[in-house]
Amino acid sequence: MLASKSPRRKELLAMLDVPYSQAPAIDIEERFPPSLRPTEIPEYLARLKAEAYAELITGNEMIITADTVVILGNEVIGKPDNPDAALNMLLHLSGKEHLVVTGVAITTSERQETFSVESHVKFGHITPMEARYYVEKYIPLDKAGSYGIQEWIGAVAVESIRGSFYNVMGLPVHQLYRHLQKF
Repeated sequence: MLASKSPRRKELLAMLDVPYSQAPAIDIEERFPPSLRPTEIPEYLARLKAEAYAELITGNEMIITADTVVILGNEVIGKPDNPDAALNMLLHLSGKEHLVVTGVAITTSERQETFSVESHVKFGHITPMEARYYVEKYIPLDKAGSYGIQEWIGAVAVESIRGSFYNVMGLPVHQLYRHLQKF
């Protein structure tokens, strides 16, 4: 089962041709201890989400949970609360390199395996008008860092990426596939 509300994660998991079902939505408060380093947060939240779904696992089923964060310097940039916050986030990322980290938990009734993947993304400079256009047309309120790399902003703002493109979309499918093979 995939436990995610993200349409991108559904699309990415479907690319692997692995049969799966969608777990019912459960609201989970994504809180983490302040002592965690920013790069540890996504894996922690993936485990937290897995714990919330643990009672739904029966027989030989497994559940996949994930969380993605954008990190600029030592600052975690989450999902925006409103269009103004999204605009400010994009302008904050403009001209800078940031880190995108996705944590994944694969959980059965018997065991759990977690891992995280890091990708470095370099944004070119974007103007306030470009950022506003993106926010108004694509409404990125459900995306960490206020952007989807697969959308217009990825084409016009991303100068370079080191690491997994799919990780930046929200699910490191290559690494997930390898972990599923071993699991």
